[in-house]
Amino acid sequence: MGSDDGVRCMLMRGGTSKGTYFLAEDLPADPAERDDLLLRIMGSPDARQIDGIGGAHPLTSKVAVISRSARADADVDYLFLQVGVDAATVSDRQNCGNLLAGVGPFAVERGLVAKAPVRIHMVNSGSVATATFPGADGTVDYDGQTAIAGVPGTAAAIVLAFDETEGSATGALLPTGNVRDVIDGVTVTCVDNGMPVVVVAASELGRTGYETVAELEADAELGARVHALRLAAGELMGLGDVSGTSVPKISLVGAPADGGTICTRTFIPVRVHESIGVLGAVSVATALLLDGAAGAGLAAVTPGQTRFDIEHPTGHLEVEVEIDAGPKTTSQPPAVIRSGVVRTARKLFDGTVFPRRYS
Repeated sequence: MGSDDGVRCMLMRGGTSKGTYFLAEDLPADPAERDDLLLRIMGSPDARQIDGIGGAHPLTSKVAVISRSARADADVDYLFLQVGVDAATVSDRQNCGNLLAGVGPFAVERGLVAKAPVRIHMVNSGSVATATFPGADGTVDYDGQTAIAGVPGTAAAIVLAFDETEGSATGALLPTGNVRDVIDGVTVTCVDNGMPVVVVAASELGRTGYETVAELEADAELGARVHALRLAAGELMGLGDVSGTSVPKISLVGAPADGGTICTRTFIPVRVHESIGVLGAVSVATALLLDGAAGAGLAAVTPGQTRFDIEHPTGHLEVEVEIDAGPKTTSQPPAVIRSGVVRTARKLFDGTVFPRRYS
């Protein structure tokens, strides 16, 4: 690809993330060639991504690749790719529930479907989500009165209903086979309901769970402990060596501080999330429903509750999770009945992006 060759691209805010959306047909079919191109488009590796359109943060260095689906139960395929900022990495090891909010509108904008609801096959995990949002044939209405924490203003609600999110990356809701594990003296719950997450009470690491993002990122001792915990948990969860990947996430939890269900501080994987990922929040909420889970005793949960208000550094995220009420044993863990969330998205620009030359 020469310096004058551009690629059709749409930049969208999806939930509390921002990313580039491409039709699969506009990118190389070979994954290695595709990833190289995306690194040059985003400006990685460089801490500022100054020679690309990445936003110098994991939450703004994301890519969605969309195509028509061959599956009978889906309209489009959505492949999520996490592009490293200061490292030349492109990972498909996880879903992204925030960028997912923009997939349905993008599919309408590109003519893949006429209107909502849009059934979306999340290629990373094989599960399906259904997105419902306003608009007429061939158009999307982005304006509305729904506010989400971490995003200024309001926009139209995009309702995401998830199917079969259990074991999205690990193959099991409880990938270690246990509700609780002890790693290096720290009690954790490893759960995967759309996102592999390690839930740990903040007090286990000598913290409150109410620290600011800046305080946590300046805490070198905590960063080292979180990194070591993540590496060990990745092996236990069957993910292998996760030193070069973005999963699992580590979520520190504390008792709710602002009327919610639980308070969270999440590492992605070593930087601190300004809020919390959609599917990460779903996994945290799921852990709260498991008898004996790490941090579950801190949560404000009532019997039969299915909607959970997850507090995070910039506000609240409401998710819905329902699990069966049957026996909860290691050999027969609970099954997830449903999960979902309300998000918003907005088209920021649509045009042509020009990648830097080969270095």
